[in-house]
Amino acid sequence: MDLRPGTPRFIAAMVAAQVLTQIGAFTLPALLPVYIDRWSLSGTEAGWLIGVFFAAYVPAVPVLLALTDRVPARRIYLVGTGATALAHLGFGLLATDFWSGLTFRALAGVGWAGAYMPGLKAIADPLTGPAQSRAVSWHAAGVGFAGAFSFALAGVVAALAGPEAAFITGGTLAAGAFAIALLILPDTPPPPRAVGGKLLDFRPVLRNRRAMAWVAGYCVHTLELAVLRAWGVTFLAASFAVSAPPTWLPGPTVLFTIAGLVGNAVSIAGNEASEALGRGRVVTIAMLSGAALSLATGFAAGAPALLVLALVLTWNAAIYVDSSALTAGTVQASDPALRGATMGLHSMAGYAGGFVGPLLCGALLDLAGGEGSLAWGLAFGHVALITLAGLVVLRRLGRAG
Repeated sequence: MDLRPGTPRFIAAMVAAQVLTQIGAFTLPALLPVYIDRWSLSGTEAGWLIGVFFAAYVPAVPVLLALTDRVPARRIYLVGTGATALAHLGFGLLATDFWSGLTFRALAGVGWAGAYMPGLKAIADPLTGPAQSRAVSWHAAGVGFAGAFSFALAGVVAALAGPEAAFITGGTLAAGAFAIALLILPDTPPPPRAVGGKLLDFRPVLRNRRAMAWVAGYCVHTLELAVLRAWGVTFLAASFAVSAPPTWLPGPTVLFTIAGLVGNAVSIAGNEASEALGRGRVVTIAMLSGAALSLATGFAAGAPALLVLALVLTWNAAIYVDSSALTAGTVQASDPALRGATMGLHSMAGYAGGFVGPLLCGALLDLAGGEGSLAWGLAFGHVALITLAGLVVLRRLGRAG
């Protein structure tokens, strides 16, 4: 079996490892209503529990990913998958309150920093052109599938064996990713041309305006996606408590799995559309649509259940349209000798948005009373302003590049 980097089997195995690493990532958002009740959390505290994952990721990823330009990516990836497994197991076995939960969530963020982009770099480096773009798209689809399935898996396991078991399951599966990396990732150093300069000197990357345009777009995209993933189950539960859904409709965790699966298909289609129609055009349409739908969804809280669900699913799809396109844009615009540093900055900026979004959403919920269409309209609606501002920055940097 040919598992050399760049071969289809290698790409498939790495995507499988990324799926196993990511499968527990949204266990907490899926079970957030349970932990809000169990630990008596405010909206702000719940936002911190979600957001600290991104806050820990932000300072870790530029260091870990820039190191892949200097040391074998295998070593970084093993650190990432190992930390992810320990974080989920620790949350399930040891977390008893806000502060202990916060600690393990932060460790999970560091773990994902060592696994997500380093894994993508291992897939993308041996490829060029459309083959590289499609490999990036399939990687994004695999990660997206795992994130989607995470909601349903957490809901089912928690219903059968308790919420702690859902985290233990996620940790066990992440250990499987660690085993795959041990078997297939070569312990070879990066090319000599990739070595030189200071480890965290991002000035050459910042001068690449084309790459920075996509980085700016990814920052806004991740903020938007993080808000919906973090608070979507809680939003649906709150809305369904006001306007009961039909008895045949699945629960919020299953609905978000469906949303994620649809989003994966949209993400792949969006990347293919960007190849045919132009990346900038597709991203612009996605961001404008997402801004409008964030407002409509929030202010629809408590409306008929099927209308609320339709808005959530449509907003989710709009977010996913440019998911692969933005990352592929950064990869293709980067200097190959600085690809690790460029992707590190890309991911750092994105997850900085992922930290701010859920936390700001929770704080706005608290300020607006915590329930009702006004509270949710403000909590989700702030995303529209940020998305439109990000689109302006993306277009200006793109023209400058």
